[in-house]
Amino acid sequence: MAPQATNEGIENGILRFLGELVETLRERLHSNAAIDERASRHGGTRFESGFSVSQLVHDYGDVCQVVTGLAIESGAPVTTEEYRTLNGCLDDAIAAAVTEHARAAESATADRNTERLGVLAHELRNQLNSALLAYDILRGGTVSIGGSTGSVLGRSLLALRSLVERSLVEVRLDVGLHEVHPIDVAGFLARLEPAEVIAANSAQVALPTDFGADGVSIQGDEQLLGSAVTNLLQNAFKFTPPGKQVSLRASATPELVAIEVEDQCGGISDHVMSGLFKAFHQGSHDRTGLGLGLVISMRAVESMHGHISVRNKSPVGCVFSIELPRIASPVLAV
Repeated sequence: MAPQATNEGIENGILRFLGELVETLRERLHSNAAIDERASRHGGTRFESGFSVSQLVHDYGDVCQVVTGLAIESGAPVTTEEYRTLNGCLDDAIAAAVTEHARAAESATADRNTERLGVLAHELRNQLNSALLAYDILRGGTVSIGGSTGSVLGRSLLALRSLVERSLVEVRLDVGLHEVHPIDVAGFLARLEPAEVIAANSAQVALPTDFGADGVSIQGDEQLLGSAVTNLLQNAFKFTPPGKQVSLRASATPELVAIEVEDQCGGISDHVMSGLFKAFHQGSHDRTGLGLGLVISMRAVESMHGHISVRNKSPVGCVFSIELPRIASPVLAV
């Protein structure tokens, strides 16, 4: 589905192109510099409005169809030279519009990457500073590592681990580097559990688990899936108050496997719900975190032909669910 056209996009795009095309035909010119300039502007405007390159090219294809269709309906003669000029102008306009659309897309990507790197560096610095301060205090020997200062050090190290892991997974997603193989779900979650228990203890929340039946398998990349589940758990630990719990469980049907993370965050407002899976959206009041965890989780799950969703259970909490296609368990050789 294409975005809705705007009056500005129409008046300053195709209508101006038609006017310049008329001038080119009337003056029997072979090209018109204004067409290139106008088409470039049209390509940039279409990118900003969310139109794809294919939809942009169709703009000019529609012009060709309409002009030739009207000529046939009205019985107006079109000479070979005029038709050649029409096609030449359309080719020039398409080339200029597509070039500007691509330039705008590359510029936007570069801006997003710069923003992402800047925020990542900021978060890394904050966590490193906290870890170093806690280490200096502990090194002095005046406090025990089992106290609150040790907890600060532990939380900072866990946050650093999460940031690094998330960045590595995002790089793998960007380059399409997947290592797909059968994954036994119960065994996978059992391997994930020890590190997440440490994170839960640091957040002072309980982590009851249910890994489901043995022999349930999916086809996927274990690192990407691990990152997705870890991101959901870290998000749940962050928003669940101390003393409450976050549940991790798995279930299966003959076709699907579901991995669910249920928290006790108190529920999600409609405003927060609408932006959960958008980059740089942060739901916490203290604005900590990159706001990319859920986006990366969604990309990781979708790369394995799965789906991620959330159910609001206000006023108790919410449930994040990863659903992946189930495969037949591999037969072990005797």
